[in-house]
Amino acid sequence: METETKAQIRRRVLQIRNALTKEQKERAAFLLAERIIGHQWYYLSDTLLCYASYGTEISTGEIIREALTAGKKVYLPRVEGENLSFYRVFDPAQLVKGYQGIPEPGGDTDRYQYREQEADKTLLLMPGVAFDGYRNRIGYGKGFYDRFLADKPALQLRSIGVGHLCQMVEKIPAQETDIRPYQVICV
Repeated sequence: METETKAQIRRRVLQIRNALTKEQKERAAFLLAERIIGHQWYYLSDTLLCYASYGTEISTGEIIREALTAGKKVYLPRVEGENLSFYRVFDPAQLVKGYQGIPEPGGDTDRYQYREQEADKTLLLMPGVAFDGYRNRIGYGKGFYDRFLADKPALQLRSIGVGHLCQMVEKIPAQETDIRPYQVICV
């Protein structure tokens, strides 16, 4: 069997994910929120680096709302050139359309500063298009999360890739620059 390229996997999985019904998406968002909010890393964290879901990505809305209610510091990504910066969010309603129409902070609040000694109190949730059983991940092809995490080894240990169950594939061809989430949760 011929090995699929990342681009082929991305196209195939996005087609499947885009075909999910409203009920399937709502159930997955509920199950993900239940798994993350009940996760030891979430419980022990005072900081959540998350993302505002876009299109057919698994919804993180409930997780963000719960973290804010619990008094956690919540940061969401903003694309700045070729890089991601995470900015503190106090109300998801204040997000603006950013890179590719994705909701992101305006960039006028505190920016997340990585400190190795505080990484064990931080949880990073990573979106993706596809994941495999070896924790390899395919994003949208720009490498934003790979660059963001490249020099943050302690934060890599507190990262979870999240998605719909249909986003799990048999094998993803990985490259040396690809940063794998420490865990993958697909529901």
